[in-house]
Amino acid sequence: MSIDYNTLERALLRDDLAYHQARVLLLVNAVSKNPGHARKLDGLTKLAKLDFLLRYPALAPKVLDRLPESDSRLNLSQEEIAAPTEVESPMVRYKYGPWDDRYYAIIGALVGRGLLRYAKGRKGSVALAATPEGRRLAEAMGSAHGWKALSERSEAIADASTGMTGNAIKDLIYQKLDHLMDRPHRQVIR
Repeated sequence: MSIDYNTLERALLRDDLAYHQARVLLLVNAVSKNPGHARKLDGLTKLAKLDFLLRYPALAPKVLDRLPESDSRLNLSQEEIAAPTEVESPMVRYKYGPWDDRYYAIIGALVGRGLLRYAKGRKGSVALAATPEGRRLAEAMGSAHGWKALSERSEAIADASTGMTGNAIKDLIYQKLDHLMDRPHRQVIR
């Protein structure tokens, strides 16, 4: 039996987007349940920068002063500590720091499924919050073996970034990880 290339490509893309949607849902849920974030993730800049720290977890303690590397919720392996940029899903360097072009599709899908909702952000920005259904799903995922570590990492990053804006996190990334951000736009961060 032969598998059509287009069918395989669509299936892989669907699986890839499902993973990214699940990760973003866990992150938004962790941030929006934290009162220090006004119960929402305020702005796409903040989403991208917190997602960067979630995808590159060994770099998170280097950027966020309130997050020690020893925080057990980071679930850092020796391999991640030794090679902090060797990650499963790398991001690209963009004009304002790390970015992933899939965010619009991911957010649209999560809002369309009723798992996230748009909320009023500061200074006209778009904010995201988990809906009751999104919170239930994120909590169920967070207790499942395959998602528990990612859920705990999301909570650790949400706690350590309490009260910070997306621009403040971006500035810290540029300041503390200048060797990773000193590269041309659109280059993969490795």
